[in-house]
Amino acid sequence: MAEPDAATKSGTVDAQWLAPVLLLLAGLGWWWSAVTAGDMDADMGMGSEMDMGGNAAMSFGAFVVAWVAMMGAMMLPAVLPVVRLYARAAARGTVAPVAVFLAGYAAVWSAMGLPVYFLWRELDEPLAEGSATVGRVAGGVLVAAAIYQLSPLKSVCLRHCRSPLSFFMQHGTNLQRPAGALRVGAHHGLYCLGCCWMLMAVLIALGTMELRWMAVVAAIILLEKVSPIGERVAVVAGVAFLAAGAFLLLDPTAIADLT
Repeated sequence: MAEPDAATKSGTVDAQWLAPVLLLLAGLGWWWSAVTAGDMDADMGMGSEMDMGGNAAMSFGAFVVAWVAMMGAMMLPAVLPVVRLYARAAARGTVAPVAVFLAGYAAVWSAMGLPVYFLWRELDEPLAEGSATVGRVAGGVLVAAAIYQLSPLKSVCLRHCRSPLSFFMQHGTNLQRPAGALRVGAHHGLYCLGCCWMLMAVLIALGTMELRWMAVVAAIILLEKVSPIGERVAVVAGVAFLAAGAFLLLDPTAIADLT
């Protein structure tokens, strides 16, 4: 048997380091999210004036950084099987580097930070005050998320996320070129977004930087995508969202106990 060449050996070593690196980045994302949540709590205690007027652009920049960190914390462990499969091909030199594929994936989730920022600006202070109106909104979002969890579109997107090989067989064209790898990474990001966007809506409705709900949503995403019972987890989550949404619609002031 022929010995593998130096490039293949180097690629194999790189692939072996992939999981620890991604998990380390996820850990850094959780750390930064915790720091951001603490800073936001302190700012709320000082009053909301510092978020208005001339500091709006800085607030947006800080939010984008926090959003990217949060997405890294929540999504990187769940996307690891797809990236690991891609990395095996990258180790053989048949596709563009892993970083290019990940850049396409990250671009999709980073772009989502723009609409989320404006929703956060509208909901953050009313959530902190336990507003009944926001409680009704959160209840409606939870009911909508329950319906989406059981929808055919959710099932289609989840199947793509749970079957990396199938995804690459259907969509993995021109991966040897950076532009192709970037496009396919974004394509997978769109499937991932289709799978998780209502989960993110739940997170926004309950407090975008609320660490407890981040952990709950991240656990659901991870179990849905990588566990053998992922599709059943999606159904169970949908039932739980329906119950929580109905409860908030009946008693919207209970939002104060959840955020």
